Amino acid sequence: MSLPFGADDPTVHLTAQSRILAALIALAFMGMILELIRRHRLQERYSVIWFVAGLAMLAGAAFPGLLEVVANVMGVRDTNVALFSLVLLLLLGLALNFSVIVSRQADQITRLAQERALDTAREESPQPESARSSR
Repeated sequence: MSLPFGADDPTVHLTAQSRILAALIALAFMGMILELIRRHRLQERYSVIWFVAGLAMLAGAAFPGLLEVVANVMGVRDTNVALFSLVLLLLLGLALNFSVIVSRQADQITRLAQERALDTAREESPQPESARSSR
């Protein structure tokens, strides 16, 4: 059975214009990451994963056959399935990473709120007579 639109051929066919456009988008993405870091809107430790994504986009634009190699390593016949799988894994990894960060920050907020409540309670509690008379 033959599938329409050349679906039997798993090779990636990109024109020169689409490769240039993809490279420009990747470079613009990486420039946006640098600008966010410069404006202190993104911390350097979180920017690494986004730079890796930008480099992957740039590599995909420069070497379109790379996706075929990745698909073969994954044991997938269609390069679209390989690309979708890689993007899905990247998004799942990002979601897990941000969940860990949010959990850690929630613990820190709880600890800080408890310390603040203890400090407030100490300030409002009456001081013993011995502490007042020693002044």
